[in-house]
Amino acid sequence: MRRLVTVLVLLATVSVFSQRHDGAKQREGFKADLTVEQMATLHTKKMTLALDLTERQQQRVMEINLEQAKTRKAKREERKSKKESGESTRPTTEERYALENERLDNQIVHHQKMKEILTDEQYDTWKKMALKKTMNGKKKMREKGRRG
Repeated sequence: MRRLVTVLVLLATVSVFSQRHDGAKQREGFKADLTVEQMATLHTKKMTLALDLTERQQQRVMEINLEQAKTRKAKREERKSKKESGESTRPTTEERYALENERLDNQIVHHQKMKEILTDEQYDTWKKMALKKTMNGKKKMREKGRRG
């Protein structure tokens, strides 16, 4: 009986350590391979399903999503190149303030654009979706041990 338990514990230990633990890389891989147009199209279609957008609204939202996808991709590439070249350093307090201020300004502009495009009911639903997405992201960051 003792041998059986020992063998089972040994097999369980080996099976746990033999699993791949690169979940973050797998999640990032799919979106990293998409072009900005593909990302914007997918995001627009998800919004169309959730908010029941008209054809005109879809076109205008697509323009906004395309612009945001280009910005995100450029910033991701910039961070990646800095990290690979070894120039990546922690930002100072002033730099963090400037980055956060810029991010919030962009967010305000984005909300204003969406408010122009969507009806009041759609806008309320969109804000709830955005808040839920933000809170989910913060929850995931806390689980990974980062601030959020």
